[in-house]
Amino acid sequence: MREMRSKMPIELRMLLSSLVLLPFLHSAALAADIERGQRLFKVCAPCHAIDSDTNKAGPHLKGVFGRPAGGVAGFRYSKAMSEAGNAGLVWDDKALAEFLSSPKTKVPNTSMRFWGMWFQSEIDDLIAYLKVNP
Repeated sequence: MREMRSKMPIELRMLLSSLVLLPFLHSAALAADIERGQRLFKVCAPCHAIDSDTNKAGPHLKGVFGRPAGGVAGFRYSKAMSEAGNAGLVWDDKALAEFLSSPKTKVPNTSMRFWGMWFQSEIDDLIAYLKVNP
């Protein structure tokens, strides 16, 4: 084995090593930071519960994934949010990311008093935190 390795050009050995490690490095670099998401959620916590069915100024977020917009029974949504849900808006990764980026762009005339997050990494981390708290 040692003979074969020494006959292989160094560039080829480096390339093969990189290809073997690439999937591990790629997934680590893209992994969302759940702890950071928990810290980011503190901005949401005054209006939204994540670990109970209790509504605050905003609807609870327990079980938000797969739920239609405006879908928490007993919460009084804006007309815009109710209409968005009736039109088929369901909260999944993509829809939540768009909403967290700019609530008023995703659902014009929503009553949510949040301007949006600027950084995709923050959005990804917050979504990851929401997912571990179904």
